[in-house]
Amino acid sequence: MEHVISVENMRLSDRMTIESGTSSLILMRRAAEGIRASYSYPGKTAVIAGSGNNGGDGFALAEILAAEGKDVDVYTVSDHFSEDSEYYKDRVIQAGVAVRPYSEGCLDPYDTIVDCLLGTGFKGEVRGRCRDAITGINNSSSFVISADINSGMNGDTGEYSLTVRSDITVTIGYLKAGLVTAYLKKDPAIGRLVKTDIGIGLAKEENYLLSDEEWDARKLPPGSDRCIIDGHIFFRGNI
Repeated sequence: MEHVISVENMRLSDRMTIESGTSSLILMRRAAEGIRASYSYPGKTAVIAGSGNNGGDGFALAEILAAEGKDVDVYTVSDHFSEDSEYYKDRVIQAGVAVRPYSEGCLDPYDTIVDCLLGTGFKGEVRGRCRDAITGINNSSSFVISADINSGMNGDTGEYSLTVRSDITVTIGYLKAGLVTAYLKKDPAIGRLVKTDIGIGLAKEENYLLSDEEWDARKLPPGSDRCIIDGHIFFRGNI
């Protein structure tokens, strides 16, 4: 059984873990390590970083890849960043990684693209430079990894007007309801969904992903892949 949670619960869980003594910078580094572990990163890698902490995961990942001798560059869509993102941006620049503004055609030479634009809290329609960057990612022939969630996707519902199409999505801490909903419906935006545990405690239990055996053991409806009981959503599937 896997926990499946809302965006708000993820925020609460993250805050609770930080208040319990694990710094946000350590959690960001762990997230980057989990994204690194998801793939081999052959050839040249481009990290596309947004202004928030999702972008910070990308900067931290670029630092890890550079320390391993990987060929990595970072492209940004903003000139302002969250405090933690700024910390890892400075570190990656000190490590000699090129950090440049995103521009049309800049992704052409890369074997791998890591989408770190928009996090789980995004809602609505993608606009401006983020929209340009998502379009550029989707038009590329590169292998695409999305950090935590496919940028542009609603973390609670899985809905979107425009989203990154990933080969792998590495969600951080816990599975999010929107990602699970989209993935189990075989949404082509998500090639493969994996989860990386970074030591975040769960603020509250919400919903659950069950294997076929767990589903049958609970005597849930055999013809369904989704069931609501006492306000909790039970999903059936393999991730």
